[in-house]
Amino acid sequence: MQDSSFSSPATPATPAASRPALILASSSRYRRELLERLRIPFQTTVPAIDETPLAGETPEATALRLAAAKARAVAAALPATAGRTLVIGSDQVATFDGHQIGKPGTHERALAQLQSMRGREVLFHSALSLLDTATGQTDTVDVVTKVRFRDLPDAALDAYLRAEQPYDCAGSAKSEGLGIALLEAIESDDPTALIGLPLIALTRMLLAAGYPLLEAQ
Repeated sequence: MQDSSFSSPATPATPAASRPALILASSSRYRRELLERLRIPFQTTVPAIDETPLAGETPEATALRLAAAKARAVAAALPATAGRTLVIGSDQVATFDGHQIGKPGTHERALAQLQSMRGREVLFHSALSLLDTATGQTDTVDVVTKVRFRDLPDAALDAYLRAEQPYDCAGSAKSEGLGIALLEAIESDDPTALIGLPLIALTRMLLAAGYPLLEAQ
């Protein structure tokens, strides 16, 4: 199911006919907004997959499996007449005390998440997959971000949640917004990974696939 499309305000000089199509296999507005930073044309398509973790599966394995599965599902649904297409799949799994942390969905569950994590370190596995339909090859990577939460009182946590309502975010805090006030430290090789789409890894993959990113506008 196609969700939306985006065309960059500044189109690269490379003729459109020579560029492969680019699809973001995601329903996340956060990933879409991150990809828009690259100023390249792309479409978004919502992949129809079961995102339930498998029994005994590690958080890293879950994130990598789902990122690749999203890309494959969207690629498989493309018409036979579609030309070369690069499909981006991404998934994020947060883990704390050996347990996977999902999206809270409600204020009460978000508050419980933040209460359990205050003063503690949480690992975020942000997996990325780039599938090239011309070759069938898939490039995948897991970017790990370590986040240490501040030890804040319940009143502060509750006030934050009511202000930003991050109920669709694993970990119940938006580091790109007011949620940064809840964090003591962030350790990562890619500052965009925590938001949901590791752009440093993605641009490496796109350049390796021959997709033009840095040509004169």
